[in-house]
Amino acid sequence: MKSLDVMSPLKIYTVFHLNIAYSSVDEDRRREVVDKCYRPLFRLARKHDLPLGIEATGFTLETVRSIDQTLVDELRLLTGKGPCEFVGSGYAQIIGPLVPAEVNAANLRIGNEVYGDLLGIQPGIALVNEQAYSAGLVRHYLDNGYRGIVMEWDNPSRFHPDWDPEWRYHPQVACGLQGEEIPLLWNRSIAFQKFQRYAHGETELDEYLGYLASHQSGDGRAMSLYGNDVEIFDFRPGRFHTEAILGKENEWDRIEKLFDVLSADTRFRLISPGEALDMLHVPAAGNRISLESSESPVPVKKQGKYNITRWAVTGRDDLGINTACWRIFEILKGSEQASEKDWKELCYLWSSDFRTHITEKRWEDFRTRLHDMEARVCGAVPTSRMPGNGPVRPLPDAVRKEKVRRERHLLSVETDDIYLQLNCRRGLAFEALRFSQCGRTSLCGTLPHGYFDDIGWGADFYTGHLVLESPGRPKVTDLNPVEPEVGRLESSIVIRGSVQTALGPVYKEIIVHLDVPRVDLEYRLDWSSRPIGSLRLGHIALNPEALDYDSLFYSTHNGGIREEKFSMHGADVDHGRAISFLVSASGGIGVTGGLLRIGDGERHLRIDVDKTASAAIGLVTCHRVGETYFGRVSFSLSEMDDTAKPDSGDGPAEPLSFRMSISPGGVISSP
Repeated sequence: MKSLDVMSPLKIYTVFHLNIAYSSVDEDRRREVVDKCYRPLFRLARKHDLPLGIEATGFTLETVRSIDQTLVDELRLLTGKGPCEFVGSGYAQIIGPLVPAEVNAANLRIGNEVYGDLLGIQPGIALVNEQAYSAGLVRHYLDNGYRGIVMEWDNPSRFHPDWDPEWRYHPQVACGLQGEEIPLLWNRSIAFQKFQRYAHGETELDEYLGYLASHQSGDGRAMSLYGNDVEIFDFRPGRFHTEAILGKENEWDRIEKLFDVLSADTRFRLISPGEALDMLHVPAAGNRISLESSESPVPVKKQGKYNITRWAVTGRDDLGINTACWRIFEILKGSEQASEKDWKELCYLWSSDFRTHITEKRWEDFRTRLHDMEARVCGAVPTSRMPGNGPVRPLPDAVRKEKVRRERHLLSVETDDIYLQLNCRRGLAFEALRFSQCGRTSLCGTLPHGYFDDIGWGADFYTGHLVLESPGRPKVTDLNPVEPEVGRLESSIVIRGSVQTALGPVYKEIIVHLDVPRVDLEYRLDWSSRPIGSLRLGHIALNPEALDYDSLFYSTHNGGIREEKFSMHGADVDHGRAISFLVSASGGIGVTGGLLRIGDGERHLRIDVDKTASAAIGLVTCHRVGETYFGRVSFSLSEMDDTAKPDSGDGPAEPLSFRMSISPGGVISSP
């Protein structure tokens, strides 16, 4: 073992994240943030000539300019001729894997325009927003001129046990979907949380220096000292009751003391992010790796509660505001009159900060701004046909006799392309669904109690049903007896039913198309309120006897132009697994192309979701059970975490709807 005197200095870089739109900071406190957080950071960098990385969204720079133009001028000097390096991220802090590819492209493009106008630079390195990464984002960063990105090590590495731990100290190369690649700098959640604890006076300097020195070696390592919020030093956003209490000692003084010591200590050397990225060709660097995995398709920073459900289906009404953004997007995408100002506003409205611990005043202002844009762009948003609405014609006797059969509680519909069997005792859950082009075996349906020879799996697993689980309340499902209405609507057979629940009726409509191999499933939840909890529906339980486990996969879009394909062979996938009593899911998939495929190397199911009805996210499950497996996909309209807030009490403005279609698919090649 080498002694310290022959060890190489530990190279240390930083990315200080400036976000004036911080969720729990009201607009009238932004000048306070500028004075207490941004100004001391810039003063520290200038005074000690520190090569700090400083990142900000375009919106942050515009807002700071409106408060104090001189501070933007100072940042321009620091990152131009000065010692610092500006790191980009886009116009707004958008969660890339949750929004359409076109919005990600616009966000980076508009952000670069603002950087050019206000700072006179084009940043070469981007901080992945909230460290929420997907392989589909790589193409966007490359297309917008970035030569590298900053992403967290801790969570991706959990699902890649084959990675050499030494890689965390060196830049690597993140792989995209079609051979593209981008150099990668690591951020470290544990490391930046250690920095925060030191700054807040919870850790003493000698203890913190000992932690840093423990990462030193003779191999020329580099490590991120800090890669997170600036708005938490000498200022408290008021987001948590457990926030560190502001002490008597100025926190920027503590940070300055740390940098004084680091600058003088030969065990350490401060470098810029760009200099760290230039270490790409040293030993242990430059390995081509995929950060995503089937278990964690969208890795996110910090502990498990920080997963993408946080910005998708929790908050005050993430589902509602995300759905409104999708409606606006669909109009802008198809409009030749859509302006750059429109896209800029949509990027702002899709910012993550409106989806977590937002204050009451900011929430009301945001909802007004969102409603105004939706009204202006979309006009009077038409009420789409919901289950139970719109007349259906009676089925002709010949069609009923030939295509529809009822045997006790089972209702079956058969066409040239489709065989669907529904269970009227269980709310029209799918007993079996078969497409002729995929063979004579159903690909999905119900796996009855006792199907698995394992008491841990001793339950019924349905397809096409709904489950709401909320703390302290009985479970709500639609698995109650239904007497359906069967009729004809255009070129399809329609089955409708209604289930009464403790929260109100659940209307369900199943459409079997006669001219194409497709089954539609539509829900309307006519509830006066929705409690905090996990609301999942559109479950599809795979038939293990029909789909080969060795080539089992799922694929979808997570903010990129192309689908991302994930193998489930040998993996333990459970996106809907609860993290704790307070956090109901561990992750999910964005389904940002409105499409999810699941199946094996020969055949698969294609599932299309209407994001303008409900901006649901996907949850995939796959476990080995003895010699077989359990595989399922479902869609979430609500999950629970520390940001979740109950309904106001007035009830939703309109019934909650959800639409999906199931059709057969062919072979999907690897990206």
